[in-house]
Amino acid sequence: MIEVLFLLIFWEAVVIVILLFKTPFRKLLILTLDRLKRARGPLVLNTAAASLVALLLSGVYGIINIQKRQIHDDGHVHLNPTDQLLMANHLLQTTLIGAVLFLAVIIDRLHHCMRELRIRRKNLVVMKRLEATKALEEERDKLKVEIIQLESDLNSKAKDVDVAEANVTALRKQFQGFLLEYQRVLEENHNLRKKLQVLDRRLSHSVSKKNM
Repeated sequence: MIEVLFLLIFWEAVVIVILLFKTPFRKLLILTLDRLKRARGPLVLNTAAASLVALLLSGVYGIINIQKRQIHDDGHVHLNPTDQLLMANHLLQTTLIGAVLFLAVIIDRLHHCMRELRIRRKNLVVMKRLEATKALEEERDKLKVEIIQLESDLNSKAKDVDVAEANVTALRKQFQGFLLEYQRVLEENHNLRKKLQVLDRRLSHSVSKKNM
């Protein structure tokens, strides 16, 4: 029994060391402990723990009985060699069982902390992704608003360009009308000059005839 308890303490110490330090075996050990806590694993572990507690209480009860049996009237404890051997055996057994239970509790707490840490890391990664997605969505919405504003400005500029082009077309037509009017006035002026020249000639000719 004592050899089994020493072996259990050794392997529990190995498990604790693996859990404390980041090694390739830690992830595999955590997965193994996860599987042990599923299905019938907790029942088996609780049964083993109850058996160890029963052995611990039995050892403590044996130590108390030995001490009661050997108490004399003077209040001192006098143990014979057989009782001393039994006492040492019970003390060693109870100490080892207590150590096994204590290390088992440490392993359970370490595994729980590792699992919580892993869950929190996953949640943190998910939160970061959600924040990044939210930031991208906000940036997308902002860009949509800017695109709508730019399209509105572009439409306004296009309307301004259309109005300007219409004004240019109207001015061109007005200029062409003024040009035609100017050419007509020039032509009328030219015709009036010709008529004036003809009239001058006639007047000069008639005056010269009168003088003769």
